[in-house]
Amino acid sequence: MNRIDSLFARKRAEGAKSLIIFLSAGYPDLPTSVELAAACAEAGADLIEFGVPFSDPIADGPTIQRSSAIALQRGVTLNKILAAVPEIRKRTAAPVILFGALNPFLHHGLEKVVREARAAGADGFIIPDLPPEESGEFESICRAEEMAMTHLLAPTSPPERRRLVAKRSMGFLYYMSVKGVTGARKDLPPDLADNLRQIRALTDKPLAVGFGISTPEHVRQGAAVADAVVVGSAAINLIGQYEGKPELLGKVRDYVASLAGALK
Repeated sequence: MNRIDSLFARKRAEGAKSLIIFLSAGYPDLPTSVELAAACAEAGADLIEFGVPFSDPIADGPTIQRSSAIALQRGVTLNKILAAVPEIRKRTAAPVILFGALNPFLHHGLEKVVREARAAGADGFIIPDLPPEESGEFESICRAEEMAMTHLLAPTSPPERRRLVAKRSMGFLYYMSVKGVTGARKDLPPDLADNLRQIRALTDKPLAVGFGISTPEHVRQGAAVADAVVVGSAAINLIGQYEGKPELLGKVRDYVASLAGALK
């Protein structure tokens, strides 16, 4: 049982929900993104998604596109991210998932990246452009290394796709609350609860909901029907607002603490 499975098993036993924070690895720079990961965990984040920047964004809205572009301009690579994960692991026991497009992982070598990610202290992968119909090889490698390969579901996913993802996803299922790309929204969709209840009927695996979630009230709404809530673009926006300023870590820590507080 890896850290992701242990987290959700513990939370379920406690009757509690989890907060997942997405950070762009290398934004505003790689050492600071490591510090941000540790600060988020200290403030109550239960799991960190460490986004691997790529030149052709997959499912990323303008906020995360910008952060990824800046990271790439500043020389961040997958090798450098893998070298940074142990620094996060020194600071927190929270699970770390590498989130990104398939291309950098494929270029690195699937077996190699899974093996090196596990050795670095990561716990799994989310690859939006690797659908379950084509992920058998990667899933097998992950399973052999006790790493999770988590798949995504959209509001438009038909019943057969929901069943497939429910069967194949490892660690948890990631439900995108809205159609389209990532980005903070004012309101969550009215059919969120109904869609998650339909997915829950297919599996007892943990369900996480993300895309569009940015406020403590959103977190409360999502946690009412899911096991975990994911916040990304809103955190990246805050980082951009305070980039280079001494209060950056404190502002992010306070924001994450407000989100975590909504789960209590």
